[in-house]
Amino acid sequence: MKKVTTSFLEFRGSHAQFGFEQGKRLKDSALEKNYQRVNQPRKRPRYVVDANKAEKTIKAYMPHLWEELEGLSEGLKLSLEETVRNYSGYQQEWHPSGCSILTGRDYLVRNYDYHPKTYEGRFVLFQPQHGYATIGPSQRITGRSDGMNEHGLIIGYNFVHRRKPGDGFICNAITRMVLETCKNSEEAADMLKRVPHRHSFNYVVFDRFGKAKVVEATPRGVVVKDEPLSTNHFDILQEENRYHLDDSRRRKKLLVEEKGRLTSPYEAFRLFNDKAKGIFSEKYTQWAGTLHTSAYLPKELAVWFAVGSDREPFILSFKDWLQGKDTKIKQLIGYLNTDEELPFMES
Repeated sequence: MKKVTTSFLEFRGSHAQFGFEQGKRLKDSALEKNYQRVNQPRKRPRYVVDANKAEKTIKAYMPHLWEELEGLSEGLKLSLEETVRNYSGYQQEWHPSGCSILTGRDYLVRNYDYHPKTYEGRFVLFQPQHGYATIGPSQRITGRSDGMNEHGLIIGYNFVHRRKPGDGFICNAITRMVLETCKNSEEAADMLKRVPHRHSFNYVVFDRFGKAKVVEATPRGVVVKDEPLSTNHFDILQEENRYHLDDSRRRKKLLVEEKGRLTSPYEAFRLFNDKAKGIFSEKYTQWAGTLHTSAYLPKELAVWFAVGSDREPFILSFKDWLQGKDTKIKQLIGYLNTDEELPFMES
């Protein structure tokens, strides 16, 4: 059993200032050292990012993200080219992973399943000068593994496969772009159809009007459907599916069966977070263990969050934060049943 700390980062201001502040905090940290180690070209010979092409593409979809990368570069005292390679979310790689998502009348609940060594332990609240304010756990520093914005738009993703990658953005960068530029599920689905995708994922979007959509997205095509839940396979783009889908289908069948019995967001949270219920996973060595459970309530602009199984959710009012009330929270503590390393906590 490993203790996991999640640090809170709250910032109001420009993207450039935000990037610089993050860079100062990250410089010489265990997390930044780990990214430097795993992203060395000699260790990842196929991992190449054209900085000029990245700049042009990022500016086409979210220009202020480029300003954040410039600030991050300055704060880290790292070249812009290396910062783009490590943290832009453009043309990066992604290992196979899990994840399950369910929406109800007034909530979205999600398990983020991946390898512990990829976790950052950062929960970010950001109110930019340009773009919508957002809340959620970070991934690859500038990206988000899931989140909600000031309009109550929520998004999360589920891995499907990484075969035949395209020129485009990885999942957490796309999540960030949607949150900062879209107001509702319709706008989010439209952006997911336009943005270039690096890999194949299901994206689930949900808004304060109760509209849920699942977007099956690949480098070769995107399909939008009205559906309240998702795991790790496509229903329409079936030719894109992996061969080993038993657990994904098992979880989806369980979610379909349980959805009608759930009477509250708390019951949905328990379905996802209680190990005995069958959605929470401890397959950490297989890159499919649950790292956190998050629930978003768009009408209340509230977030529930927990790291590890069988935990009570920490409840955070994003609405209060948007009105200028800081959380004053430094860290949350959780526990994962694994012996795998957590590099962001270990030097």
